[in-house]
Amino acid sequence: MNSAFSSLTRRAFLGRSVGSLGALALADLLGQPAAADSSLPGHHRPRAKAVISLFQHGGPSQMDLFDCKPALTKWNGKPYPGGSLEVHFDKQAGNVLGAPYAFRPHGQCGMELSELLPHTGSIADDITLVRSMSTGSVDHESALRIIHTGKFLAGLPSLGSWVLYGLGAENRNLPAYVVLADPGGLPVDGERNWSSGFLPAVYQGTPFRSGAAPVLNLQTPAHLPPAGRTNQLALLDELNRRHAARFPENTELSARIANFETAARMQSAVPEALDLSSESAATKKLYGLDNPVTEEYARRCLLARRLVERGVRFVQLFLNGQPWDTHDKNAERLKGLCARTDQPSAALVRDLKARGLLDSTVVLWTGEFGRLPVSQGKDGRDHNRHAFSLWVAGGGFRAGHVHGATDEFGYKSVEQVVNVPDFHATLLHTMGLDHRRLTFPHEGRSASLTDAEVTDARLVPALLA
Repeated sequence: MNSAFSSLTRRAFLGRSVGSLGALALADLLGQPAAADSSLPGHHRPRAKAVISLFQHGGPSQMDLFDCKPALTKWNGKPYPGGSLEVHFDKQAGNVLGAPYAFRPHGQCGMELSELLPHTGSIADDITLVRSMSTGSVDHESALRIIHTGKFLAGLPSLGSWVLYGLGAENRNLPAYVVLADPGGLPVDGERNWSSGFLPAVYQGTPFRSGAAPVLNLQTPAHLPPAGRTNQLALLDELNRRHAARFPENTELSARIANFETAARMQSAVPEALDLSSESAATKKLYGLDNPVTEEYARRCLLARRLVERGVRFVQLFLNGQPWDTHDKNAERLKGLCARTDQPSAALVRDLKARGLLDSTVVLWTGEFGRLPVSQGKDGRDHNRHAFSLWVAGGGFRAGHVHGATDEFGYKSVEQVVNVPDFHATLLHTMGLDHRRLTFPHEGRSASLTDAEVTDARLVPALLA
């Protein structure tokens, strides 16, 4: 080793090199596979091999979009007659608030949806609409943890991390779990939405940004000669592996080494995967790239299709902040959000189906909870944990099916109720994973996504084809 490096500590070298760690080419140098490629076998034959999660932060209003309730119109502006409500902002609670937009049936299945969702209506015969969801918290952060990790406690692994832990990667040249972030900023609860928690860090989501540099520090700096880069990477690899051998329990370091190796392969794979120039004009128009209202979300939905097409296991789209949190101007906000997301979301399902990918890909559209049937202030809706709606398509889910029901005001799920752990168990099942057997040793016990012995999580066969 060069004498100039012989006395250089690993910490010092990392401190000098941190600005360009993402460009490490260790796989090319050493021919080592990435740690995330070590797949665990599934538990049974899967229907799906990939998931695209279109997550809607804030809690979309189920009775205004997916769950038509004539009683809301009948009682609009009058005191709620259905008994007591669990109200988050109780001092702002008002009378019954009618749905501001009309509903109409769609598809051969006759699924009733809001007029704000014409494109979702066009795929009604391809989706499962669950109207009877419930969750355990009325607070955003804890409800987000429940929908993403199965429990309201912080620091637990996300659904995507569990899927990756159970199934491993298909494409060594791309991260197996990709987050397509909103260029406007992070969602509420930030990176915890895609954290690997107590699972090895290699299973966490990898954020891709919009723009010319989707992954920070991926490319080699222009001023650095190839020979210098090769020597730098070889040295850093040796220092990392020595350190890892001394501290094998440090999964963050192991994950970083694996991610460095993946980063080298990503230098060519990522630009190709994110290059939309090869997509036809018809495909771009299908998603809405020709419309400034839909263009940004459409681009990410199309990128999601391209990623699963190339073997990425789990892709998530997030929105900046929590835009579906309609505490005021409920009707106006819903109109704008649906205009932005409806066409791209439906186009993703239609495109996957046309390419023969929908049978093996689950598309999930959901938020963390729903809204109340009464007004908050003048024209808003408060949080509701007792009922919300989601839709899911592909991957063995039952197409053209409406599952469950809420009471006449849409406040509480009352028929064929599905809680979040139940849905997680069912989604894992389509991926060939048994939620009771997908475990990891943590704090002296076998932890899992659903912790079925505590949550009583159960598969919901009625959701499956």
